[in-house]
Amino acid sequence: MRQKPLALAGRRVLLIGLGGRQGGVGVARYLVEQGAEVRVTDLRNAEQLASSLADLAGLPIGWTLGAHREEDIAWADVVVRNPAVPAESPWLALARSLGKPVEMEMTLFFRACPAPIVGVTGTKGKTTTTTLLHAMLRQHWPGSVLAGNMGVSALQQLPHLETGVPVAIELSSFQLEGLDEHRLSPHVAVLTNLSPDHLDRYSSFDDYAKSKSAIFRWQTPRVDYVVFDPGDPRVKALTADAPGQWVLFGSGYGHGLKPDVWVEDGHFWAAWEHEPVDLGPVSALRVPGQHLWLNAMAAAAAALAVGVSAGEIRQAIAGFAGVPHRLEPVTTVGGVEFVNDTAATAPAAAIAALRAFAGRGIVVISGGFDKKLPMEDLADELARSARHIVLLAGTVTPTLERLLAERAIQPAGAPASSMQEAVDRAASLAEPGDIVLLSPGCASFGLFRDEFHRGEEFRAAVQRLERDAQ
Repeated sequence: MRQKPLALAGRRVLLIGLGGRQGGVGVARYLVEQGAEVRVTDLRNAEQLASSLADLAGLPIGWTLGAHREEDIAWADVVVRNPAVPAESPWLALARSLGKPVEMEMTLFFRACPAPIVGVTGTKGKTTTTTLLHAMLRQHWPGSVLAGNMGVSALQQLPHLETGVPVAIELSSFQLEGLDEHRLSPHVAVLTNLSPDHLDRYSSFDDYAKSKSAIFRWQTPRVDYVVFDPGDPRVKALTADAPGQWVLFGSGYGHGLKPDVWVEDGHFWAAWEHEPVDLGPVSALRVPGQHLWLNAMAAAAAALAVGVSAGEIRQAIAGFAGVPHRLEPVTTVGGVEFVNDTAATAPAAAIAALRAFAGRGIVVISGGFDKKLPMEDLADELARSARHIVLLAGTVTPTLERLLAERAIQPAGAPASSMQEAVDRAASLAEPGDIVLLSPGCASFGLFRDEFHRGEEFRAAVQRLERDAQ
């Protein structure tokens, strides 16, 4: 549902949570550019936020660092919360009790965006699907923009948007909370899949799934589109009452729901405008794993919905080389391939990564921070697929150790307290032809700032290993 841009000129706006990535920086810049009087508050101190503060140096922004204060909430006309700030935060409750509207980056963006928005969410595959979708859009509209939950500020992309040219946006469950509150959904809503995640933030899986449903909840019937896999029972149940026009992908034919995009005889196919359309061979995808087929089908379905041709989709698939931090080849040292899949922050994602390399010798680096997710399936897959397991220290790692012991599997040594230690140990266990796979299946906090920092540390450790081998 489209709404008017929020008028901010001359208003006092409080940003709660700056963060260390570009989203918070982009919000602060946008607020200043719109003529608002801006104040930022964050529980972290100036040293911890040094990079973000440097990006905003010289702008007329007031700061409250190391704490939140009631007087800042009382001062504000509008409050903007970072996605990392929980919806149940007492500071947000205070703002609402005082009648202050609570916004997020995406609610501001959706109102101000002059272009059709294609939003992508799901438990796993969001970034890959959004990036591949963007490649398809760019085949038709070279000026199409990519932003969202991937370190790119959507608000800072507004000057680059063209009216009528679709923009691809990755949306996390946290970002969708704000859209739901303000009854906003994209023109095309893509739901890749659903499995338990973020149960340290949500009270139950149903609560988490409900946050995802905001991507299509406020769509307009017969105008907007919702793209999903009817073969995923959780997704099918969630989308039962989705108001947008359904565009289906995958292999699920249950209850008469035949997909519009599917795989047959080694090719991607679509039934579009009553004609079968060949979208090219599956082998054109250079990224391993059958879960990538689903990502490609989801992206193709969304691209067809906004007018991208079959030929343009084929070209985009053939040119797609993957996404950083997601099954990303780093290098080969001594015949051992090193792969960075740090974005696997949930068990389902790590399981998919292990299966993508079925038949290869895998030395996997796993473990980390507890998101209150069940770990039994990951332990089962590690026991089946991994030749050796190196664990990273973290709050859920003892649980993983116990589950592996129950399956008569012994990890390689005590949990590593640094990425360099983990990589060195994994490399010592690997043989030529093997893969050292960073696919933790857990969040990164504790040893690392976030999953991207974890992946960067993996790359750096592998590069040091490579230099030492020369």
